[in-house]
Amino acid sequence: MCGIAGIAAGDLAVSPGRDLLSPMITALQHRGPDGYGYHSAPGIGLAHARLSIIDLTTGSQPIRNEDGSIWVVFNGEIFNYLELRARLEPLGHLFYTQSDTEVIVHAYEQYGLDFVDHLNGQFAIALWDSRHRRLVLARDRVGIRPLLYSQTPRGLAFASEAKSLFASGLVRPELDPLGIAEVATFWSCIAPQTPFVGIRALPPGHLAVFEAGRLNVRRYWDWQFARAGEQEPRTLEDVVEEVRELFTDSVRLQLRADVPVAAYLSGGLDSSAVSAAIRRHTNSPLTTFSLAFADAEFDESQFQLDVARHLGTEHIVKRIGSSEISTAFARGIRHIEAPIVRTAGIPLMLLADRVRAAGIKVVLTGEGADEIFGGYDLFKEGKIRRFWARAPGSRWRPLLMRRLYGYLATSPTTANAMATAFYGQGIDRPEDPWFAHRPRWSTTQRTLRFLSHDARARIESESPLAKLVERAPRPEASWPGLSRDQYVEAHTLLAGYLLHAQGDRVAMAASIEARYPFLDHRLIEFANRIPPRWKIRGLEEKYIFRRAVSDWLPRSVVNRVKQPYRAPDAAAFFVDGRLESAAAEALSPTRLAAHGYFDPSLVSRLIEKCRSGGAVGFADNMAFVTVLSTQLLHDEMTRFAQNRPIPSFT
Repeated sequence: MCGIAGIAAGDLAVSPGRDLLSPMITALQHRGPDGYGYHSAPGIGLAHARLSIIDLTTGSQPIRNEDGSIWVVFNGEIFNYLELRARLEPLGHLFYTQSDTEVIVHAYEQYGLDFVDHLNGQFAIALWDSRHRRLVLARDRVGIRPLLYSQTPRGLAFASEAKSLFASGLVRPELDPLGIAEVATFWSCIAPQTPFVGIRALPPGHLAVFEAGRLNVRRYWDWQFARAGEQEPRTLEDVVEEVRELFTDSVRLQLRADVPVAAYLSGGLDSSAVSAAIRRHTNSPLTTFSLAFADAEFDESQFQLDVARHLGTEHIVKRIGSSEISTAFARGIRHIEAPIVRTAGIPLMLLADRVRAAGIKVVLTGEGADEIFGGYDLFKEGKIRRFWARAPGSRWRPLLMRRLYGYLATSPTTANAMATAFYGQGIDRPEDPWFAHRPRWSTTQRTLRFLSHDARARIESESPLAKLVERAPRPEASWPGLSRDQYVEAHTLLAGYLLHAQGDRVAMAASIEARYPFLDHRLIEFANRIPPRWKIRGLEEKYIFRRAVSDWLPRSVVNRVKQPYRAPDAAAFFVDGRLESAAAEALSPTRLAAHGYFDPSLVSRLIEKCRSGGAVGFADNMAFVTVLSTQLLHDEMTRFAQNRPIPSFT
């Protein structure tokens, strides 16, 4: 795991030098504290900050091919690098390291731009081909590793994080109101949109080629599903067995490292299955890390302990209270580099700190299982609402919603009339591509009410939700309802939020590499062909995966109803009815007016509602966290603007 940065110069006769590259890569030191590397030549400057995981001795980047015509820097891991190397060496390719990075240059030599099709991994790649004067940028299929770029008068600048682009002096730090509006609708920006003016994100599963001053971006992979009505030719038991085998092999590959590997253990089915698969694959001791919360509403520690005892792991717990969340919040926003709608990423950053303190660099997580096997309440909502849509006037079908959210102290289904009105949104349009997601998005987008007049004017819409939804990923109409919902979820919440604000950014804040066995593209592609009835059986989520791992885990976990990971939101920032000082300063009417994104009077009312205990719903909590995180992100950008270097080329 690493940080990458660089620039392909518009004038191919000049060489971007250390005076440009050094500030860029230094800004990413947290991603790669083990050393820096550079390559500068006519037309290109590459920089790399290394977190040593594989080939600790000879794996420093940038890495080249045999004649030095191709150079690469990359962030991530190529898990099948041994198998790729075994295929490439008989074809005449000569390797000088034992690194997974080196297979990238040789795969590019062998397969051209199709090299990405041969990679099993999580990656953000920058490859310079001096023969064609071509910069190639590539991002992994699901968006685990970030890759940002900006077209500047000097050329195409790229980096793992925006702070690196700002440090170059080539990009002005400025928040984009459209980016804020997307966060306040979808929970995150949808690539290529980012929170920043002039910065784009390479979307997951995409390749970008910058050549002759032109940038061409194309998709090389996407989530695909079986059409509605297509029959699965195999039996349920045969499919269960293949799920088990593919999942086990993914864990096996992702254990490859020259440093110790640990696991996160939430107490849910998915992370427990990852830990169990590790223990089944190796006899080496396994360390597991968990979060415990002082507030019982969010705490899952008893289930975590059940699994740890069952598997015999060395178990380490990080206990979190509200004060820890509020104290670390500004640091979290500095690394996340986006407004956020929930605080859930902050405890995960603190957990990563604990992992690092234990001397461990790599953890396997359970993220991704819900997306591929149908684990979210939203998917069950979609199923119930489509059933309801067959008889829109039914008094009884909406009551099925009561079977959801039993884990919540305040359930959205408590008041029948309110729940019926909320979940009944668009009930007459079950063919809508975003049918299942509209209730969630309508909740989140209530934050847009707090925008200032000027910010509203800049997003140029009287109906922000309607405009923004048209930008959302559109699934194929021929897919079953659940498959359409999975597609949208993968392209919004997973890629933009979970793998960002609760994934890469908060782990790398502590120089920790998180790995995601469920997001092996082989497992995704297989799962996407599984009939929906085997994913959600009745209202039992992840039925087929539960069958696949039921013998590995204690009954208390196998039979447990899913409880999504959550953390205290607005309540974390109030002590004895008073807003803690840092948040109070950021949300002061003066600061709100100066930044210009939100209406001070409306935000003041929201703060009072939170202070008095009236903000018990998702919408108010999300609005509070979004406004506060946006304010803090603006402050961070201001600091960059005040310390901009003057770039030059040599």
